[in-house]
Amino acid sequence: MAGWTSIYVLTAAECDAAAGELIDLTGWTEANKLNWCLQAESIINVTCRRVFASTIAAFAALPASTRYILTATVCDWVAMMGIKHNMAGFTSRVEAEDYVNILRDDFLRNLSILRDTKTQDFLAKGTL
Repeated sequence: MAGWTSIYVLTAAECDAAAGELIDLTGWTEANKLNWCLQAESIINVTCRRVFASTIAAFAALPASTRYILTATVCDWVAMMGIKHNMAGFTSRVEAEDYVNILRDDFLRNLSILRDTKTQDFLAKGTL
């Protein structure tokens, strides 16, 4: 792989933390995590009708006090996709579904926050 190219998530370790220690490593590869990151970034950009950052440098230029909602949202998506890909690490399907439900709720809440144009302006500037 050419390297980590996600814009809103700077390291695969951030995805690992969101998925938790029960994630089964079958399919939990850097390539899959990166693909899921790019999917989530597209979902955010299209839902908000705004590209918050088109490069890693542009992401780093966003205020540190606001940009990590983008990271959290992407990591939620990646963790959901990883758990959905293979639930073998969990003690039961119900336990895996509980994790997915918690991640989904967080993902949807964050996406709802990001949809608001005032929030988008605040995220970009760090001030009103």
